[in-house]
Amino acid sequence: MQPLEDDKPKKKVTLYLLFCVSTAAIGSLQFGYNTGVINAPEQKLRNFFQNVSMDRYGEPFTPGTNTLLWSFAVAIFSVGGMIGSFSVGTMVNMFGRRKSMMISNILALLGGALMGLSSLSQSFEMVIIGRLIIGVFCGLCTGLTPMYLGEISPTNLRGAFGTLHQLGVVIGILVAQIFGLESLLGSDHLWPVLLALTALPAIVQGIMLPFCPESPRYLLIVLNKEDEARKALVRLRGTENVDNDIQEMKEEGMKMAVEKKVTVLELFRSPNYRQPIVIAIILQLSQQLSGINAVFYYSTGIFKTAEVSQPIYATIGAGVVNTVFTIVSLFLVERAGRRTLHLIGLAGMAISALVMTVSLSLVRTNQSLNYLAIVAVFSFVASFEMGPGPIPWFIVAELFSQGPRPAAMAVSGCSNWTANFLVGLGFPKLEELCGPYVFLIFMVLLILFFIFTYLRVPETKGRTFDDIAQGFAARPAHSPVPEAVVVGLSENKEPVPMSPKENVPMVDFPPHKE
Repeated sequence: MQPLEDDKPKKKVTLYLLFCVSTAAIGSLQFGYNTGVINAPEQKLRNFFQNVSMDRYGEPFTPGTNTLLWSFAVAIFSVGGMIGSFSVGTMVNMFGRRKSMMISNILALLGGALMGLSSLSQSFEMVIIGRLIIGVFCGLCTGLTPMYLGEISPTNLRGAFGTLHQLGVVIGILVAQIFGLESLLGSDHLWPVLLALTALPAIVQGIMLPFCPESPRYLLIVLNKEDEARKALVRLRGTENVDNDIQEMKEEGMKMAVEKKVTVLELFRSPNYRQPIVIAIILQLSQQLSGINAVFYYSTGIFKTAEVSQPIYATIGAGVVNTVFTIVSLFLVERAGRRTLHLIGLAGMAISALVMTVSLSLVRTNQSLNYLAIVAVFSFVASFEMGPGPIPWFIVAELFSQGPRPAAMAVSGCSNWTANFLVGLGFPKLEELCGPYVFLIFMVLLILFFIFTYLRVPETKGRTFDDIAQGFAARPAHSPVPEAVVVGLSENKEPVPMSPKENVPMVDFPPHKE
């Protein structure tokens, strides 16, 4: 056990550290903004497609063709996200974390320019290509931002700073909803500006990133530049005493010297990585298949079904709830723990989905139930932000050491985007077939994810990357949540759990000391 004084430098939150995590979270804001921005100008874009058809071919597109083009413009964003997220591992191994974020902003500028100039150029193809490029950019952000935040944060604040990724996402969605109002940028003439606005945060982040350090873990473990890593840590921690951080990274680096870089196939072949990668994928699926994007994408339609007089403002209200409860999660995640919050969130969403189903199915016979529908949607969103929203993004970085982390972030991120794409593509048809009972499907999935989390997901609060990785490395495939590292047998042939660092008998991982 370390003396209490040794922990104090780790706990100090410096202005420079806040500057760096805020700079990185701009990429998360971009992801949220581009997720939500396409919904408000839907009718304007449909009219634009018709006008282009009239100018080119002398007749408008058929309603079916117009809908197909619109759906393609929406869905292509997720396709780009799959490509970008799967490229994260290759990119960070080539350029590092900070340079990768800087390079990815070029895509945001290009995509924003294409969409912004599409009206002047009378080209709907520019909208679609722009959405694809922005999707690739956002796919990169969903891997790069949580990885960088996790690697520059002190161990005892890693969860709180990891939650900033989701906070950036929900703020981006809310900003897109507000700017998309007809009275602001959602008008017939200003919708190209609304889509092109994504270039502005890219410029701001591009200016700020040179003042941020490269990830100290990357500098020391991958590049073997201890002096540069120490300098970065001294600035981030606000103290010269960073020996504990350096020692932890060296221990992780010694392990990486044996395992080296890990490919995607090796994640599934090696028993040391198979369990954490399955957990990472299921957690990402629990985020997207929870039904949250069905609510985000189609919330205005849901409120219309509930016969709300001003559905767009109810949608913005849901965005405000989204933001508030992400902030609540930020303060709770280091107290309650990742696993606990995820379980609470999944349970709350399952109950809210049931209430939503009942209220939407009976609202036409009982008008007062529209208020219950609004409460259910708000509760659904709030529960999501307590756990399933923020936690899957940063817990992936915690489950893996430096060697397999890039590949794991790529696989889990691609799983998230794939599920996002399937929900966006399939929900309208499901809603058409099932009506308000569609949320019962999500309720069943939420219950299954709750059971999996309860049985298989470990608590990572306060544990170092090396502790967590060794816990997985030591247990057999059928073992439950890692509790200790078994490395030998006692005299009566019983397994003896040993400390991963001191090599002495223990019952559990060393507890985190406040």
